[in-house]
Amino acid sequence: MQTDVLQSPTSHVTAASRAKLHGHRGAVLWLTGLSGSGKTTLAHAVEMRLHHERYRTYVLDGDLLRGGLNVDLGFSDEDRSENIRRAGELAKLFLDAGTIVFCAFISPFASDRQSVRAQIGADTFFEVYCRCPLEVCEQRDVKGLYQRVRDGTLAQFTGISSSYEPPSCPDVVIDTDRTSVPAAVDQVMALLRDRGLLRLTAL
Repeated sequence: MQTDVLQSPTSHVTAASRAKLHGHRGAVLWLTGLSGSGKTTLAHAVEMRLHHERYRTYVLDGDLLRGGLNVDLGFSDEDRSENIRRAGELAKLFLDAGTIVFCAFISPFASDRQSVRAQIGADTFFEVYCRCPLEVCEQRDVKGLYQRVRDGTLAQFTGISSSYEPPSCPDVVIDTDRTSVPAAVDQVMALLRDRGLLRLTAL
């Protein structure tokens, strides 16, 4: 009787073999901070630096997920937590594929971020706190969200009508109101280097 080789769903391609193929390990960099704090800008800037050095990278952010995977979620505390849970699950898949994935989410609740860290693993999850005063974030208001809050057309907004819990022990803190983008990129690159995620020499 012939064995059906399609019965087993187990992959024989391991994280170690992917790392060997790519020349680097995967990682999850979780950027948290208020709306307008520069999370996505920084994520894309670091991604570009790594891309030029031929690392496998990808950026996930709130707009990307809420426009598709999480389109069914609102902004209640429960929906915010579910948004982060799904983002963590997606990031874990990218990690398994050997990618350095940047997750730029407000992720206002410390318990949700801690759950994602536990889910992914402390040795591959790095929390980047994009710290920026509310008034500076509001001055930027690149999406017009703060103005909508002040006009009364947007409720449950983090930092004003909904709470934000800053990280207590982030892997790196970047004061985005007084740090240039290139300098902030250098800080994240230093974190990756210190944690042994960067090659000793470029390809």
